[in-house]
Amino acid sequence: MYRFLLSRQWVILTLVALLLIPTMIRLGFWQMHRYEERTARNQLVAEALNAKPVPVENLTSPGHTVTTDERYRSVTAKGRFDTDDEVVVRRRTNSDDEVGYHVLTPFVLEDGKVLLVNRGWIPGAPTQTAFPKIPAPPRGEITVTGRLMPDETTEASGIKNLEGLPDRQIMLINSEQEARRLGEQVLGGYIVQTAPAPKGNSPELIGKPGDEDAALNYAYAIQWWLFAAGVPVGWVILVRRERRDRAEAAAKTDAPEAAEPASV
Repeated sequence: MYRFLLSRQWVILTLVALLLIPTMIRLGFWQMHRYEERTARNQLVAEALNAKPVPVENLTSPGHTVTTDERYRSVTAKGRFDTDDEVVVRRRTNSDDEVGYHVLTPFVLEDGKVLLVNRGWIPGAPTQTAFPKIPAPPRGEITVTGRLMPDETTEASGIKNLEGLPDRQIMLINSEQEARRLGEQVLGGYIVQTAPAPKGNSPELIGKPGDEDAALNYAYAIQWWLFAAGVPVGWVILVRRERRDRAEAAAKTDAPEAAEPASV
């Protein structure tokens, strides 16, 4: 009764089922790996955001590459803003997904080194070639607080570092490039300013990073494993249905012969 399993149709169906099971199991493990990665990232970000602010030069220096553990750490710096060398970062969005600029202002520390400060978001200019009007930062010596960030790269951000841009406009925030432009010692990475708050709420301060949805990856992992378990169950149900249908068809074929009366 199971000879039909050797037919072309059933051989192909069985092979597909055998391939789907390990594939779905692997997809489940991949989703679980993503869940663990995102959970660890969320924990790391939460610890960094809740850590006590430290002087910026405790964590970075000229040429330093900001590490994953240092990212989002709250730091403080004492000095003054240098608006003469201020630039804007193109194609940046605010919390409402409006396209504009980030304002990047050099902050000269007491020892003469420069810290790059992302002061926040401003709306776009009337034309892409025009330099936007930027609200001025506080004058004189002040203390700023911000979240330490690594240099931006095309590989990490997906943003192309275009050439031939209008004067004082850039695509990526990169301390090495800014050090060459300024001719100064620039601390590695940059900070996203969190204090003091700007007058009139402009530039618009950049919000805290949100949590990645790790629970979704966990749910996907369970889903793939349930699918993997369902494949053999479905295969067995189809085999039994096929066997039943064939048995019923055979019984109908034999019934007329069984009912035929014996000859006299």
